[in-house]
Amino acid sequence: MVQQLARRHGCEMLRYAINGLLATAVHFAVLTVNLEVLHFPSAGLANLCAALAGITVSFLGNRYVVFGHRAEPLLGQALKFSGLYGLIALVHGGVLMVWTDWLGLDYRQGFVLATALQISLSYLGNKLLVFKK
Repeated sequence: MVQQLARRHGCEMLRYAINGLLATAVHFAVLTVNLEVLHFPSAGLANLCAALAGITVSFLGNRYVVFGHRAEPLLGQALKFSGLYGLIALVHGGVLMVWTDWLGLDYRQGFVLATALQISLSYLGNKLLVFKK
């Protein structure tokens, strides 16, 4: 099943992975600045703010490069995408809050864990809800 999926959607999945790496790099860079330079008191809050930058990069890349589905008006897609990513950002922020703020563990490890969950949720949500053809 995985091989069949990869054959049918391989190029799309590669574009999605590259776009996701770029968005994640932006997200992590902003998170790092928030915690290390601006000294946010909460990793969860710093992460939620950083997620907005990553979400913007992700939307533009998904709309124009990954799925190439521009038939729907930009605003309609942006609203659906925002709703999906708003929920994902809350999940991501919650994971980081529990991992770092409550358990006292390193925020970088929590970020990796939360991002793995985010990748799965965002690909499925984008493919099936936001950019469906």
